[in-house]
Amino acid sequence: MKQTLFLLSLAFLSFSIAQGLNPNRCDLPNQGSTLQVFHVNSPCSPLRPPEAMSWEDTVLQLQEKDEARLQFLSSSLVAKKSVVPIASGRQILQSATYIVKVQIGTPSQSMFMAVDTSNDAAWVPCSGCVGCSSSVLFDSAKSTSFKSLGCQASQCTQVSNPKCGGNTCTFNMTYGGSNLLANLSEDTFTLATDPIPGYTFGCIQTTTGTSLPPQGLLGLSRGPLSLLSQAQSLYQSTFSYCLPNFRSTNFSGSLRLGPVGQPKKIKYTPLLKNPRRSSLYYVNLIGIRVGSKIVDIPPSALAFNATTGAGTIFDSGTVYTRLVEPAYVAVRDAFRKRIGGSATVTSLGGFDTCYTVPIVAPTMTFMFDGMNVTLPQDNLLIHSTAGTTTCLAMASAPNNVNSVLNVIASMQQQNHRLLFDVPNSRLGVAREQCSS
Repeated sequence: MKQTLFLLSLAFLSFSIAQGLNPNRCDLPNQGSTLQVFHVNSPCSPLRPPEAMSWEDTVLQLQEKDEARLQFLSSSLVAKKSVVPIASGRQILQSATYIVKVQIGTPSQSMFMAVDTSNDAAWVPCSGCVGCSSSVLFDSAKSTSFKSLGCQASQCTQVSNPKCGGNTCTFNMTYGGSNLLANLSEDTFTLATDPIPGYTFGCIQTTTGTSLPPQGLLGLSRGPLSLLSQAQSLYQSTFSYCLPNFRSTNFSGSLRLGPVGQPKKIKYTPLLKNPRRSSLYYVNLIGIRVGSKIVDIPPSALAFNATTGAGTIFDSGTVYTRLVEPAYVAVRDAFRKRIGGSATVTSLGGFDTCYTVPIVAPTMTFMFDGMNVTLPQDNLLIHSTAGTTTCLAMASAPNNVNSVLNVIASMQQQNHRLLFDVPNSRLGVAREQCSS
């Protein structure tokens, strides 16, 4: 297949779209406690791939990586304002799609860490790491505030598979197709203008596989070692983000930490608690509307079940929304019916509803308990710029994954402000144009 077959208009991303970009846009000053958010493939990202891929190859690769992400999600058990820039990032196997710039240590060292709403602890590759893919490693020897934690530390009981090596608590964990071994450590993390002294994280010593975000991961879940828990007094377990469109070439999204400055005009749905998977942000999806008609979906396909883990979550690390098969088939068939029988349906990898002629897509609305979210066209379709192929940007949960989860993914979240108000057990969604 020729490299020039298709250019992905979602731009995961060819460098050519960035020509003429003002480089100063990639290093905007922090505002209070706001961090910029960007996609890893954006020209602002040091993690972007060296060569552009064809549209078709990119979509197929992302589908494969989403399947690994679904497998991880299915098996996991688990009065201050700060705004952090979020950037668009390269999708690495089971890596979060969006990254933020975090300063670690004294003096500080910059790391572009993946933000992941379904993971707990933070970890970064450290100097001397065997198997780490990034050329940028955190040098703990150069930080005067760095500290290794021993086995007597309370945090040692909160990590997976803790072990004692000398005076240091170590742990190992599996993340997608990778394994990591890390020393449990503390140092100052600075987000935007907010220093957080004594932040507990894993200093990675050894990795295998290719699944880890190159410069580390910042967990935004509800677990004991997440940012929400460790900075609870600072941010009161509240944050929001706006993910820029995949086509955005600048630092245009944001991660806003703390209750101050959050949107007032926003609709909420309750957060549900699952003790078996306490880190995941479950909500009650009660229906899906295609056009003006509510799709006939078996209630069991959407029902929340704390025992089996079934239900619906919002996840920042999955690219395309995945629905369990009965729900997806019903939605897909309703979508095809609205397009009409004259347009021939084709497929592309796991996307089974694609068209090679121009189409007028119906609206699609996710109906949650207490709020409806209607997707704009950019969140509903993927289409090439060099060809005429257009696909419904959703898929069924993979057959080889025993998944009972419906996952509302990052493409469907883009250009919305998602507010996670954990103290009040609610999640808010409002339209916000954060792409540029």
